[in-house]
Amino acid sequence: MPRQRSAKEPINTPLQNRRKATQRERLLKGMVAAATRDGYAGANVSAVIGEAGVSRPTFYDYFEDRDDCFVATVIDVHEQLLGAVRDAIARELPQQALASTIKATLAFAGSQPAEARFLMKETLAGGPAALDARDEGIAQTAKLVEDAFTRVPSSIAVPDVPVTAVLGALHRLLASRLRRGERALAGLEHDLLAWIASYEQRAGQHRWRKLRPFGAPGRSPYLPPTTLRAPPALGPGRPRLSEEEVAENHRQRIMFATSQIVQERGYTAATVSEITRVAGVDGRAFYRLFADKQEAFSAIHELGFQYLMAATAGAFFAGKSWPERIWEAFRATAQSIDDTPTFAHVAFVEAYAVGPRGIQRVEDSHIAFTIFLQEGYRVQSEGETPPSRLALEAIITTIFEIIYVQTRASAKPKTDALLAHFVHLCLAPFIGADATNQFVDEKLAKTRKLTRSTRVQPPRGRIGSRAGHDRRGTS
Repeated sequence: MPRQRSAKEPINTPLQNRRKATQRERLLKGMVAAATRDGYAGANVSAVIGEAGVSRPTFYDYFEDRDDCFVATVIDVHEQLLGAVRDAIARELPQQALASTIKATLAFAGSQPAEARFLMKETLAGGPAALDARDEGIAQTAKLVEDAFTRVPSSIAVPDVPVTAVLGALHRLLASRLRRGERALAGLEHDLLAWIASYEQRAGQHRWRKLRPFGAPGRSPYLPPTTLRAPPALGPGRPRLSEEEVAENHRQRIMFATSQIVQERGYTAATVSEITRVAGVDGRAFYRLFADKQEAFSAIHELGFQYLMAATAGAFFAGKSWPERIWEAFRATAQSIDDTPTFAHVAFVEAYAVGPRGIQRVEDSHIAFTIFLQEGYRVQSEGETPPSRLALEAIITTIFEIIYVQTRASAKPKTDALLAHFVHLCLAPFIGADATNQFVDEKLAKTRKLTRSTRVQPPRGRIGSRAGHDRRGTS
């Protein structure tokens, strides 16, 4: 039986419904325009309604606030991209699903650069809800690829890579180029397709598409002797330190307090008053050392990057062969990240929220880490086409995307359990999938053997004794 309409209930005609839909579309387009021009921070309600040409009351008819509109725009643009990917996959054989997705994404970025920049760059600065929408959209796209791969016969070769991480990395690679105003994005297609083809294995032999932890390797002996942590607070009264020493103590405590608050609340929500409270200093001390929270954030980000690069480089040069050096380097990288989770959140989750300086530092770090891959050109399989420079950037960006996901998922990430995945991503384009799998298996077997050999059983008849409970990591 049809629902009875109240006498006071308005009748929405098709024309009125269309008008409402048009107003909402204008607001979504207004958000894209405002965010791509002024970033997430500048895309306030006034800017959006100015771009959309609607009134403020009309905005609040559709959205609760700026963030509600921002997230709705992320979802809307993702749906546009998802439709293009779905069509592209349907036109090709299922084993071409990842290649088709890359082509469709590049075509979308080339034909709709504003929407692509909003989706791939500005979303990273939009806070937890926007990041959730971004990650969910990438996961939905990856599912289209994985669904296609399930229809591939086991004897057919397809790329053995974590699809979600590769697509997240693709978004980041395009974001950096869209930020610089590049338009010839189709020129990236050849190098990206050649890169993913270097991971091809018969579908029935895949082992790397799922980010399955292989167990934490032993503790790297090449890590710095001390981890990043704030110095203790100064005691009451006048400390027996110089003014410079006092200022440095305050500076470091402010930096680490900034990273703690940013991890807990996000960069945008963090305030100077919260930072000074956690640091145990007053506002005057803060502003003597930093102009604002952005400068404090940049300082801890820079310190953390220097620490991470030093740990990675020190371990890299300890290896006997290039594959060994890659294993040691990324073991140190992963364990440094796990040792400093607040910095990891600053570096891999929140850096885009700081603005152009933070974004540039992230992109520079991607390029800096490609230095560890350069030696691969000297040891690559004979007769194989060498990976492009873009492929090196894609490898590092995919690893960083994995770290980003792990860091978002937990305040205590366990990225070192994914070391084998990082090494596979680095080595396979140079020495081939078979040689890479053999090397990784040998390293994992050695790790398991060392772990078993150092496991101590408690003495019999002494239940509850602490003897035998000192389990140290192995190198």
